Amino acid sequence: MPLASVALAALLALAGLMRPQSCAWAQPALPAMPAPGAQDRVLVIAPHPDDESLCCAGILQRARSNGAATAVVWITAGDGFALDAMLVEHSPWPTQADLRLLGAQRLTEAAAAAIELGVPRAQQYFLGYPDRGVTALMSDYYQRSYRSGSTGLTAVPYPQALSPSAGFTGSNLERDLARVIDQFAPTLVLAAAPQDRHPDHNASGALARRLLARRGQLDRLRYWIVHAAHWPDPRRYRPEMSLLPPAEANTLQWQSLALTGAERAHKLAALRQHRSQIKVMESFLLSFVRANELFALPAD
Repeated sequence: MPLASVALAALLALAGLMRPQSCAWAQPALPAMPAPGAQDRVLVIAPHPDDESLCCAGILQRARSNGAATAVVWITAGDGFALDAMLVEHSPWPTQADLRLLGAQRLTEAAAAAIELGVPRAQQYFLGYPDRGVTALMSDYYQRSYRSGSTGLTAVPYPQALSPSAGFTGSNLERDLARVIDQFAPTLVLAAAPQDRHPDHNASGALARRLLARRGQLDRLRYWIVHAAHWPDPRRYRPEMSLLPPAEANTLQWQSLALTGAERAHKLAALRQHRSQIKVMESFLLSFVRANELFALPAD
């Protein structure tokens, strides 16, 4: 082989080794995540229906089996996903009414998934704020009203929400999440990491951090991540494989919770309760059914 070809092959091989997903698999073994015990109260903050199962289905089951109390709070109803509405409502051009129906369906799916994971209905909290609007609420619309570009609404429409008809403002969202935290009194809060690429995720995680810091309880926070570049890899159902942190979040202090076969089976069943999402992105959802789940300590 000519020298130039050898050099080109070497460069291509080096580039392949340096892909973000390959870097993640080269990391050393992670420390174990301490499992919640009988004295614990575990709260998952889910920006959308399905996030609770993607990030935390295993730890919710483990907590319940160890005698801990568990709860989930959903920030939005996931009613801004137009592609999802196209398939679920069988409409090539989903209307605002279609997206409201999608939100109601996704809340029903979330409740069923939570039951699969042992979270009682009394500890399922739906807030109903606008999908893809959390960043706006926590900045420009903290005090003034926000209109959802998806549903056309300016207030929480879902009757099972914690504050039905509450206006779409950041102050109302913060009030409702603070109410859940105060009512449930968690000893462990699982929220989205700052490095999560979905704006609803990182904004809700930042809000959780602020509320816990205000209470002097930042030590109770642990981060999870769902949206990152080239991650999980591979994007398909591989329950025997382990998750390692994505390259863009490798500065966090990650811990790993190993899951049993039964916990993985219930995680899969919980994800399949999200029927509207499975129709659209089954491979992505099922790629989170792995041998472990990942959680990180918040940076100082």
